[in-house]
Amino acid sequence: MTVLVAGDISPGLLGFTVVALIGLALYILIKSMNKQISKIQVPHEGDVDKKAR
Repeated sequence: MTVLVAGDISPGLLGFTVVALIGLALYILIKSMNKQISKIQVPHEGDVDKKAR
């Protein structure tokens, strides 16, 4: 029978790779979101009042 000590179990290379890929995907998504948000043109308050009249 094998007894495992608390320090014997680790996520290893696979766990690191998964976390690194999730981090990379998050970085790419945030960069893309900022690019899309910067394209949005929000009208100023004065412009909205002029069009309503």
